[in-house]
Amino acid sequence: MNIDNAKSQMRKGMLEYCIMLLLRRQPSYAADIIQQLKEAKLIVVEGTLYPLLTRLKNDKLLSYEWQESTQGPPRKYYALTDEGERVLAELEGAWKELEHAVNVLMQKRETEAEEQQ
Repeated sequence: MNIDNAKSQMRKGMLEYCIMLLLRRQPSYAADIIQQLKEAKLIVVEGTLYPLLTRLKNDKLLSYEWQESTQGPPRKYYALTDEGERVLAELEGAWKELEHAVNVLMQKRETEAEEQQ
């Protein structure tokens, strides 16, 4: 098994959810989103982020607004739509179910390992 590939696939599966979590806090432009993801150890490049943002926008989960910048050209700020908020709530439920299932399996393994000692 290629561990790096497995880790990459796990991150890809969570990326849209994580982007939506960030945008729930406040509208952001792409460079800010990338920086926040990097701080969370989810390394993303622009070539990955922009197609995701476009897909989320086309699915009506995000909207955007151009805002003037004091540091260069206008910036496109993305924000969650009402539909995005609804979908994010569903994703949070799915995440909690998945997290619970993984925790149960991990605890079972730890309990079995302790019993074998």
